[in-house]
Amino acid sequence: MSTSLIAMGVAIFLVINLVIGLAGLSLLVGTFDTLFGKPKLTLLRSSKGGNIFAFGFKWSSAKEPAALDTIKLRLFNPFGSPTQVEVTKPFDAKKQSFAVEVNMGPGFIDLLGASNFDMATMQVEVSSTRDGICYQFDMSGAKFRKLVAESHQTVAEFIQQHSLDATKSSGPPIDIPVRSFIADTVPGRGPALKMATNPAFAGEFSASPAAGGAATAGAPAAATFLVSKVWIEPGCIVCNACEDIYKDVFEVLADTCIIRPNAPLDDGLRIQEAAEACPVEVIKFTKAS
Repeated sequence: MSTSLIAMGVAIFLVINLVIGLAGLSLLVGTFDTLFGKPKLTLLRSSKGGNIFAFGFKWSSAKEPAALDTIKLRLFNPFGSPTQVEVTKPFDAKKQSFAVEVNMGPGFIDLLGASNFDMATMQVEVSSTRDGICYQFDMSGAKFRKLVAESHQTVAEFIQQHSLDATKSSGPPIDIPVRSFIADTVPGRGPALKMATNPAFAGEFSASPAAGGAATAGAPAAATFLVSKVWIEPGCIVCNACEDIYKDVFEVLADTCIIRPNAPLDDGLRIQEAAEACPVEVIKFTKAS
C-alpha cells in the first residue's frame, strides 16, 4: 500500500472523528440547554387568597432579554362549560427572574369553577407587551389544580431561595407626580378636585408647575406635554376618579381600570392630574422625549 493511500486513510479517519465529536458536543449542549436553560414556571401559594394568582418565573434574561409584564390564563374546555375562559392581567415589568402575586379579578374564580375543569387544558402565558416575547406552558386542568392546591412556597420564599432582587423593577423611568390638588367644595356640588382641568377652578393655576399651582385669576393655564406611554399597575380600587378626569384615556371596569385602545396621549397635563387624583397611585406614565 502506498504512502499516499495511508495518509489519505488517516485523514479520512480524523475527519470522521472530528465530525462525530462536533455532533456529540452539539447534542450535549442542546440537551443541557433543554434541561437547564428552558424557562421555568412555578405556581406559588398566595398570601392573600381569593382572586390572587401567585407564580415564580425563571428564564435566561441574558439570552432572551425582555421586560415581562403580562400574565394570561386560558382554559380550553370542550367537555364542560364554559368552553373557553381567558383572563389577562398586567404586572410591574421584570427584566430578570422573578416571583409575583397578581390580582386576576373575578374571572379567575370563574375559570377555576368551570365544569369538567380537570378534563380541560390550561395554558399559562407570560409575555412582554413591549418586546413581543411570549412564553407558554400547557397542562391539564387536573395538573393545574393539583399544583395550585399543593403549592406551599410563597413569593417571598421563592425570591429568597433563588436569591432574586425583589426590589428591582424595569422599564422606562416613571413620572410619579407630586400631588398638587386639594379637596374643596363647589357650591351645589360638594367636594371636588382643585386642578387645572376642573372649570370650577379655572384661572387658579399658573403656567409654571414650580409655582405650586396657585395664581391670580386670569393667569394662563399650565402648558401641557406629550406622553409616550400610560398604564395602570395592579391595585386599582375602581374609584372612577381617573375616568371622570379624562374618559378618553381611562375606562373603569368592574374590578380595575384600563387604558382605552388608541387613547390620545397629547394632553399629558390631564393624564398627570388623573395620576395625582388616584388615591392608590397606580396610574403611571412616561413623558415623550
